[in-house]
Amino acid sequence: MNPVRLSGSRLTLREVESDDQSALLAVYGNPEATRHLSFEPRTVEQVQAIIDRSIASAAETPRTEYCLAITHHGDHRLIGYARLAAEPQQAATIGFALHPAEWGRGLGVETVHLLCALGFDVLGLHRIWAARSPLNEASARTLLRAGMTEDGRIREHVFVRGTWRDSITCSILEHEWTPPDGLRADVSR
Repeated sequence: MNPVRLSGSRLTLREVESDDQSALLAVYGNPEATRHLSFEPRTVEQVQAIIDRSIASAAETPRTEYCLAITHHGDHRLIGYARLAAEPQQAATIGFALHPAEWGRGLGVETVHLLCALGFDVLGLHRIWAARSPLNEASARTLLRAGMTEDGRIREHVFVRGTWRDSITCSILEHEWTPPDGLRADVSR
């Protein structure tokens, strides 16, 4: 296993642990937190499956998926979930969700910066991209503030809540990436 620990000015991303179930359920089981995500609120069993998959992916060689707990510095408690999934051609898709109590404080921007540090500085990727709901204006602001560029719309990209939904994609390239001060990425090898 190659444990990951990424630190920004206020947040740390760490490996997901089995003890994270109730905190992750507070995010992924929350209708407000999942309103713009590509799935409906998760059950306890579904959250446990996510945790099990996250732990298993950390042990894979080569590792292609990084599912990480978002925490405040000095507090081990999960306040959100972040994911980077490697793709062919030195690319990856990222996504994250924070508990609604954490919204509006710039933590999403820091989370995107940490995922970019993992992708560009540690994994040597060329391109990182994300997709969001067209109605999620907060996510649009977050991704753009983090340095990403809006690429376009994928029509009827996901089926959620009984209907097809478009996605707006954003990306950032390795030569566009400048890590903010105080960002540290450490992947034990």
